[in-house]
Amino acid sequence: MQALGFALAGCMTVDVTHILAKGRHPFRALSSRLTADRSQDDPHRFVRVVLHLEIEGDVPADAVERALALSREKYCSVWHSMRQDIEFKTSFNVRA
Repeated sequence: MQALGFALAGCMTVDVTHILAKGRHPFRALSSRLTADRSQDDPHRFVRVVLHLEIEGDVPADAVERALALSREKYCSVWHSMRQDIEFKTSFNVRA
């Protein structure tokens, strides 16, 4: 389960990095933190996932929101391979 969480965080982080770079939004650093809750019952699957990004640079918030949405809705193969009834939230913070 930990590997699955790392895969999801990595997939979305790489997507966001690529989308921001293609959009010519310069940033100095980008890190992510994923937390997840698991079901109490077998098979103890993920039921809630929160991905938070920390971005350093002159990046408009709407560009980050767009990149996250594109990753989730179109590009992240890990997310699209998981059950879609998982509560999945994203958040971010941009520091100039």
